[in-house]
Amino acid sequence: MSSANADCRAGTHCATFSRALDLSAMNPSIVPYEHHHLGGVRDLIVPIQRHEFGFSITYEDQKDLHDIPAFYQRGGGEFWVALVGPEVVGSIALVDIGNAQGALRKMFVKESYRGAPHRVARRLLGRLLEHAAQHGIVEIFLGTTEKFRAAHRFYEKSGFELFEERDLPERFPRMNVDTRFYRRHLGALSSAP
Repeated sequence: MSSANADCRAGTHCATFSRALDLSAMNPSIVPYEHHHLGGVRDLIVPIQRHEFGFSITYEDQKDLHDIPAFYQRGGGEFWVALVGPEVVGSIALVDIGNAQGALRKMFVKESYRGAPHRVARRLLGRLLEHAAQHGIVEIFLGTTEKFRAAHRFYEKSGFELFEERDLPERFPRMNVDTRFYRRHLGALSSAP
């Protein structure tokens, strides 16, 4: 019998051992979107938009979600989901807007998977940046709103810099709610999130 099992039987390390097993079983995988993820994507994004952000938006209002492959998975673009088993707990998308530029969209993480120990947002962003670099995209833009201060801090810590709306690329897909914009130049990915 291993010493960990002996300790657990003695009751000294059972809680720590059990928590470690629970966390490893819940470590989300990051995979490209497939059609069978659609319900999970909808059920992740719309409640966050409506209940956390206070937007009066529906799934029907978001035409990009009705055909994710056509909107996101073209050129150097992609749409990823973070999965725990079959459950979608996070999403992020890259729109190839041409000219070696991309737009970061649909970054959402279920509340219970934000921050440590899962770091789903950081892992999703890392996957997007790696993919962008592999597909020749050297500049990423994104829009958000003034009130999402946690998002501002996350993007700034991840190498994004504030950017003037008037200087956004013409093909950047603006959202009506976006009032704050960021840009990141991709260099060596050793410093990626």
